Amino acid sequence: MKVLVVGNGGREHALAWKLLQSDKIEGVVCVPGNGGTASMEGCENVKLAVDDFHGIKEVALNHEIAFVVIGPEVPLAIGLADYLKQQNIRVFGPTQTGAQLESSKSWAKGFMKDIGIPTAQWGVFTEDEKTAAFEFVDRYGAPIVVKADGLAAGKGVTVAATVEEAKAAIVAAFGGQFGMAGECVVVEEFLHGQEASVLAITDGETIRPLLPAQDHKAIGEGDTGPNTGGMGVYAPAPVVTDEMMARVETEVLQRAIAGLKERGIDYCGILYAGLMISPEGEVNVLEFNCRFGDPETQAILPLLETPLDELMLACMEKRLADFPPLRWKSGASACVVMASGGYPGSYENGKTIAGLDRATEAGAIVFHAGTELKAGELVTAGGRVLGVSAIADNFDNAFAKAYHAVDCIDFEGAYYRRDIGHRVRTM
Repeated sequence: MKVLVVGNGGREHALAWKLLQSDKIEGVVCVPGNGGTASMEGCENVKLAVDDFHGIKEVALNHEIAFVVIGPEVPLAIGLADYLKQQNIRVFGPTQTGAQLESSKSWAKGFMKDIGIPTAQWGVFTEDEKTAAFEFVDRYGAPIVVKADGLAAGKGVTVAATVEEAKAAIVAAFGGQFGMAGECVVVEEFLHGQEASVLAITDGETIRPLLPAQDHKAIGEGDTGPNTGGMGVYAPAPVVTDEMMARVETEVLQRAIAGLKERGIDYCGILYAGLMISPEGEVNVLEFNCRFGDPETQAILPLLETPLDELMLACMEKRLADFPPLRWKSGASACVVMASGGYPGSYENGKTIAGLDRATEAGAIVFHAGTELKAGELVTAGGRVLGVSAIADNFDNAFAKAYHAVDCIDFEGAYYRRDIGHRVRTM
């Protein structure tokens, strides 16, 4: 059978790569894909926008696609899954109502409050309520967190170190920094601890958690500077112990699925909980996402032994409860993101990428994100360009392998953090 993957990032390259490992998958079509998927045997790119509903439907029908996997949050938020299901095309990914968990932070916060999922204290404000937002900031003090309510490509969160910085972030959001996503803001109390990501696959009834991961959102070493979509990640995250994972599954994931079902939302796909784990072991949900994480996917999928297509089909056919336990490789996985110089601000595209073969020969798996194949040459075409992943028997060896491969790759202005995994590396 053939599968269609919607999206053009590193996550989608990883999904296509993993699907093609199954002996039941004849080929993968990526819409629009990137330079990595264009170069991968068994994979074909079709240049369409992710919001071209009719075009994606036609590709699915013309290629006799068995099912569609929607990678990014935007097409989910605007109802691509709903549209395709109306055309009797099977989809792995939640409907528009389910995607509200990610597309509206205020909706998600209210949902968590209603069903008893622990989360930070918060307030929701529009531009007309700017004075009230400032008063909220004054009441809680700094540090404090300001979030654009809508989708902002992972860059809509400001962890303000001072009251003045928080108020400036509110003004910037209302001033159009994040477009329509910032017309409403969520201001939250700051929670201390370590962040972790727990992704689970679900058919709307049953939850199967994947390995926990821990990413690095800040652009600068030492977790400094503005947030990005993610500069690196590792799995399984030791901060999420087996005992804690059991609590997260029961008190967060299963409770969320039950709450969605109570609201008449049939949720099929990935439920992703972004967690804050306090030094005392308390767990709060910072946010929910409605899709595979990026770059978490690039660290988790290399460790997954269960065929991904079989797992997805079990979800779409509502038989996840009877599916065998997931199988995982032992050891650790690491991913280091290489970005364009200037990211997450302005940057230039079209820079020739060299050394990918040497990186692969060094034992890494190089997932493309912002790349394009032009006249047979791979060039940069985005902020986050590559995710260089490696697996090994422990974190030290996994990161050593990943960074050795990073050193093999070159493009003008390449930037990456050298301290990814600093919490688990001893080297």
